[in-house]
Amino acid sequence: MRIALGQLLSTYDPPQNLERVADLTRRAGEDSADLLVLPEATMFAFGRALKDVAEPLDGPWGTAVSDLARKHGVAIVAGMFTPGNGERVRNTTVIALPDGTVRGYSKIHLFDAFGFLESDTVDPGEDPVTFVVGGTTVGVATCYDIRFPRLFTRLAHDGALVTVVGASWGDGPGKAEQWELLARARALDTTSYVVAVGQANPLAVGEENPENAPRGVGHSLVAAPDGTVVASLGEAPDYTMVDLDLDLVERTRKSIPVLKNAQEL
Repeated sequence: MRIALGQLLSTYDPPQNLERVADLTRRAGEDSADLLVLPEATMFAFGRALKDVAEPLDGPWGTAVSDLARKHGVAIVAGMFTPGNGERVRNTTVIALPDGTVRGYSKIHLFDAFGFLESDTVDPGEDPVTFVVGGTTVGVATCYDIRFPRLFTRLAHDGALVTVVGASWGDGPGKAEQWELLARARALDTTSYVVAVGQANPLAVGEENPENAPRGVGHSLVAAPDGTVVASLGEAPDYTMVDLDLDLVERTRKSIPVLKNAQEL
């Protein structure tokens, strides 16, 4: 399975962000990727009101992403915002497949940490989501979800050999190191690949973050079922492509069957 990682830096202009998605999708198509993974909040950066930009999956932004998936023959996962209850929104990952199928995953674990309360404006999702690309089942998670192993083991039990994580990981002391550690830990927990793609760090391109919102640290990575890092990026906007050896999942699960051995306590 060939996966493209698009580490971008979202703005407060959804059409401009869509242009970046289009460019990365074109590159992924040229590289014959099966799946392009983009960060949380690809549609619109955190730090400003979300309710005015939220739209259904079949709205203009989600439809444009679906059109790109069909045009270039690449499945796309990208962070956007959909309407919630009342004035609230949902932090949603749009899943656009080349056959025109569009699904969504709404972030289950909201980021109420480090002085930021995502739950002030965002409704949580309830249901884990998997989808299939080229015969491979892929799980979906978003940012703060990566701190909760049970979601990842649930996705693995639901058949996921790969779990993709889009993030807008807030910067701070030790945060980049935690991001890598958590991605590798979830890969070990599930003996699966974890493809963790974050927003680039605004400081890497000379931008300030006056809103003091979770924007990103970069350092997107792919962790293998044995916990090794098989691909990684720096802080700035970037792109890479990696071929996943899915047989390694089976071999690892045979040698250390943690999913089978786990006991409910």
